[in-house]
Amino acid sequence: MKYAFILLLAALSIILTACNEEQSGNGVAQTIDNSKTYNWKMVTTWPPGFPVLQEGAERFAENIKAMSNGRLNIKVYAGGELIPALQTFDAVSQGTVEMGHGSAYYWAGKVPEAQFFSTVPFGMTARGMNAWLYDGGGLDLWREVYKPFHVIPFPLGNTGVQMGGWFNKKIDSVSDLKGLKMRIPGLGGKVLAKAGGNPVLLAGSEVYTALERNTIDATEWIGPFHDQRLGLYRAAKYYYYPGWHEPGTVLELTINQRAWDSLPADLQAIISNAAMAENVRMLSEMEQKNLSALQQLKELEGIEIHRFPSDVLDKLKTLTDETLAEEAVNNPKFKSVYDAYQAFRQKNDAWSDISENAYLAIEK
Repeated sequence: MKYAFILLLAALSIILTACNEEQSGNGVAQTIDNSKTYNWKMVTTWPPGFPVLQEGAERFAENIKAMSNGRLNIKVYAGGELIPALQTFDAVSQGTVEMGHGSAYYWAGKVPEAQFFSTVPFGMTARGMNAWLYDGGGLDLWREVYKPFHVIPFPLGNTGVQMGGWFNKKIDSVSDLKGLKMRIPGLGGKVLAKAGGNPVLLAGSEVYTALERNTIDATEWIGPFHDQRLGLYRAAKYYYYPGWHEPGTVLELTINQRAWDSLPADLQAIISNAAMAENVRMLSEMEQKNLSALQQLKELEGIEIHRFPSDVLDKLKTLTDETLAEEAVNNPKFKSVYDAYQAFRQKNDAWSDISENAYLAIEK
């Protein structure tokens, strides 16, 4: 009986050990240490102290620290403080840092199809994008697109519908776009190019100086609040709407795959839920600040706020359709995401037409 008891204890020990260990990719048993402290770095594409966007990234990091009881500490660096702003994606992909915050259209040269997870000219607003990403298969597709780069994306903020931009001359017709040097990223830049303009990609910290010195003729930025803070009204007098090029720009949290895999399940859950909470918070903050700033801009002398002429918007819409179709023909990966985006967008538009759009059309 003594030997039987010893054998029983040995068997129980083996079973308990197997239950408490996780197998790594190389077959070596590993145990997750829930007491371990993780110190990570996050780099962003935003200028230091940039309201809402940089502040939102920093608030996200603070919330992670609080919810994890100090087990996950994230040091946030603004664009240029640790690496150049537009190298954020590469830094996360290569594992130089664990996290990044920016928007997917900044990496259009490397991952053209990623632009659908940022914004599409004349595409879905923040409401539609959140519906697609969280519950329409968009986030799974996004992660599949980023998988070869060893990056895991999460929605983390949205600018809402942006303004059309600041111009140093009036836009009365499509011909006024020809030769226009404009800071405008992503697919919107490609559409402007088809209209005869010259798109320029600049980091936020360079926008005002370029417009003031006439290095560019126009710039889109974000919306009234950020445009006012950047002082763009001092560099150009014509302010246009609507933001046809960015109807609901998703901001992204990116995490290095190996860093993510190193975390225990509870810290992964904390990150996922904190990102979702900040996604809602940032959009709400954008909307509140924009409505106040717009009123202030209207009261400034010399500023003229105009709606783009209908024929200009119609032409840009036609050029957008042509641009997307051409990109899809030349890039199978782009076409795959484009088809998925369009399929959801059609259903979203049909619902919007009899819900929000119909309500907004009621005379107040």
